[in-house]
Amino acid sequence: MFDAAFKALGQMFSPPFRSVLIKSMLLALVMIVLLGVGLYKFLDWLTVSGGLWAESALGASAHTPLSWIIWIASIASALGIVVGGIFLMPAVTAFVGSFFVDEIAEIVERTYYPADPVGTALPLGRSVFEGTKTALIAIAIYLVALPFILFAGLGFLILFIAAAWLLSREYFDLAGMRFRPPEEAKAFRKANQATVFTAGLLIAAFVSIPIVNLATPLFGMAMMVHLHKKLSGRRPSEIGSTRAEAIPGRQPVSRGPSV
Repeated sequence: MFDAAFKALGQMFSPPFRSVLIKSMLLALVMIVLLGVGLYKFLDWLTVSGGLWAESALGASAHTPLSWIIWIASIASALGIVVGGIFLMPAVTAFVGSFFVDEIAEIVERTYYPADPVGTALPLGRSVFEGTKTALIAIAIYLVALPFILFAGLGFLILFIAAAWLLSREYFDLAGMRFRPPEEAKAFRKANQATVFTAGLLIAAFVSIPIVNLATPLFGMAMMVHLHKKLSGRRPSEIGSTRAEAIPGRQPVSRGPSV
């Protein structure tokens, strides 16, 4: 597991990964900015509208204290968006990563396993579906865990464990689906769930580091490609003989050179 993590880290800034890293980081930044601006506008409107309603209900004498409350609420909303942006990075990276997982996996397979055929690329729709599902679950867990952050940091622990569970599932499944039908890939992950989750703790630690976490899709997918290879215990070409036929729309990737 640690060997897989070190290999993933060692490849992060290699020339083949660099273009994927730039595209992934730019898309993640655009999503964070759009979500942040949209959420801020909504909270600002909600705060002002609520203040006007309260003033009309309480009378003009309440204008000054309500102005202070609105000002404090606006600052709290801005800080909440910044904090929320950090905690929602697992959701953002899960969605962003779904556009690049096959490109990342193929680079890893060609670099470290040149004697094996590369995997079969998933249809983009399937990758985006898996990423969107993970992102929505991550947002739901964030909303549930948010109140617990006020209680001795319990929410931070919940979010960390949730990130490990969700991201390990997504990236290991996507790595496995390149060589197995989806149901077989998920069953293989469940059979090795303890190892996969433990590896997910390393991904959760990575996604907890500001700025660096923009590269989470590369680190997570590369690491899980290595872990899937190791847990399979045999050549990917021998895994799931009907993998391509089992998934309509999947197109095989060109094969790497044989050794």
